[in-house]
Amino acid sequence: MDIDDQVTYLIQGTEYGDPLLKEEMAKDLRGRLIEANAEKRPLRVYCGYDPRTTDLHLGHTVTMRKLRQFQELGHEVTFLIGNYTSLIGDPSDKDRLRPQLTQEQITENGRTYAEQAFRILDSEKTQIRYNAEWLSKVSFADLIRLASNFTVQQFLQRENFKLRWERGDAVYLHETFYALMQGYDAFALRADVQVGGTDQLFNIVTAARKVMTSLGEKPNIAIILSILPGTDGVIKMSKSLGNAIPLMSTSEDMFGKLMSIPDHAMPVFMKLVTRWAPPEIEQIDRSIKHGDLHPRDAKMKLAFEIVSSLFDDRAARHAQEAFVQLFQQHQVPEAMPSLTLQADRTVLDVLLAAGLAASKSEGRRLLKQKGVRLDGVVLEDGQTVFPHPGILQVGKRKFVRIVS
Repeated sequence: MDIDDQVTYLIQGTEYGDPLLKEEMAKDLRGRLIEANAEKRPLRVYCGYDPRTTDLHLGHTVTMRKLRQFQELGHEVTFLIGNYTSLIGDPSDKDRLRPQLTQEQITENGRTYAEQAFRILDSEKTQIRYNAEWLSKVSFADLIRLASNFTVQQFLQRENFKLRWERGDAVYLHETFYALMQGYDAFALRADVQVGGTDQLFNIVTAARKVMTSLGEKPNIAIILSILPGTDGVIKMSKSLGNAIPLMSTSEDMFGKLMSIPDHAMPVFMKLVTRWAPPEIEQIDRSIKHGDLHPRDAKMKLAFEIVSSLFDDRAARHAQEAFVQLFQQHQVPEAMPSLTLQADRTVLDVLLAAGLAASKSEGRRLLKQKGVRLDGVVLEDGQTVFPHPGILQVGKRKFVRIVS
């Protein structure tokens, strides 16, 4: 690709919430590509992932796919594990204080991150770095110098902090350090480009660019991507909300979870987590709207594409066959008791209310043994909020229809 083609390809799918900012980033990217070509070097590109939990999920692959595009064009990609930023936790998408983790918890959580990332990234072309390497060495004098680039008002204008301030909830000083730390990551890596979701707009466009400039580096270019919703089709995918699709799940489990997403969420999944080009996505969308393609069949096609991209075609075919056998060949009984789902009930609460477990200890045992399924998808965590209405199954013969 020539430089203009690269810019078009790499800006595709970005979301800045401001057309002028998008135009500015595209212009800066073009200029940086010209500079890099003249210097005969690749762009230095990175994205950070905080190991707050043990599992990466499908939402993380949105930024990984963009990193992969940079790799395909010959640029240098760093997968940054935020083992130091995780001590705080990014407050960008939270309206309450995140719990602080210990270094031991973070180390354990991040142990498999690289392995999971290589489901998308080329392992031979990916650098794995940990930001404790430089952030652990930042002095108090360094912190003062970094903080002098920002005002308190800038942080209080952020939506999540503003909401807490207006509610009278505490906004802790250490939470404001996160953006400075992320900015210092970009400086330490001498990044040309930083990739992130729309929840990272302040951290990348405001904080990182300002920190880099103040420390004598050219500001990085922000590639900002939309956020993937969870299986509910509305809220950002998150393990803590029980609406995530883990990368480490089985192909059958992933296929079943994808088939559970609402129809209205299909376009955003097609756009963000498939290998399909925009014309192909537009064609599928038109076929659904004109009645030429049933939404169920479109979703089956979507689930096959995503599972095959993360496993292979054989695994995707097996997962599809298993799903069809269970749900389309009527192996689920037509008549079964039903239970109305109440707000904020956990998986364990629903098991007890539905009479599928006699006690909490039995419910935990069934979950541990992977004997509990919702619409064919294994449920393992009894403490998460029950994901959505559907067919709840325990063992081979116990079924309850959960309704809203």
